[in-house]
Amino acid sequence: MSQGLTDVLVEWKCLEEEYQQLQETHRMYLQKLDEISKLQNNFSSSISHQRKRLKETSHLVKKFAYKDEYEKFKLCSTVILLLFSFICYFFANYRFFDAILNFLLVWYYCTLTIRESILITNGSRIKGWWVFHHYISAFLSGVMLTWPDGSLYKIFRNQFLAYSLYQSFVQCLQCYYQSGCLYRLRALGERHNMDVTVEGFQSWMWKGLTFLLPFLFFGHFWQLFNGLSLFRMAQLPDFKEWQVLMCGLCFLILFMGNFFTTVAVVRQKFKSRNQKPKSL
Repeated sequence: MSQGLTDVLVEWKCLEEEYQQLQETHRMYLQKLDEISKLQNNFSSSISHQRKRLKETSHLVKKFAYKDEYEKFKLCSTVILLLFSFICYFFANYRFFDAILNFLLVWYYCTLTIRESILITNGSRIKGWWVFHHYISAFLSGVMLTWPDGSLYKIFRNQFLAYSLYQSFVQCLQCYYQSGCLYRLRALGERHNMDVTVEGFQSWMWKGLTFLLPFLFFGHFWQLFNGLSLFRMAQLPDFKEWQVLMCGLCFLILFMGNFFTTVAVVRQKFKSRNQKPKSL
């Protein structure tokens, strides 16, 4: 074999080895490129996930803030209604001031229904009778607002103002007690962070509630007394205002809803407490 052909074969072999190295380098390059692409995708996914979590957290913070604002609104409004009822009952014996009180009651309950619908959408567990209760209370206050200043209104006025004063006082007690219960249960992780204080008696509020139950039941029976008083007024000879029967019906609905709901919750709680030793 000539020397030239030998050199060509040697050169070809070197080229073949270099080609194999280039193929291996290219394979490693593609592998690293694929790994980099996967890292880029994972990194992009992580960034998107973090942005989503940040947005959700910001949204939750805005919801916890709205809930706290709702609690402050409820407590402040209840105190204002308490003071205004006190003024109307003891000092301002004028229909104009009564109309302002009833207008405040309409505004208060209507605002509660709007705020609570937003809270329910965001996860609050406000449901059942207590949602319907606010609609009935708003309607009742609106009817009282339209009641003309006549003999029948004057007969019922002091009774209604005393009832409003008492209800505002009990609601202040409830707000203080229920907010304390919610704070403790949220700290223990036993209640949803979007839960709020509501009027009435809930099953999770049992512990330490003994002092509140008499106030609640007294208020329920006062509603019954108001309803019966209004129906008796409808039998008087000078009866002519439709507001008498309508208010009486509203008070009876409030009494039945409040009373039977409270009794049902108390009964359920007693039943669950009696069943606990058996499960042990």
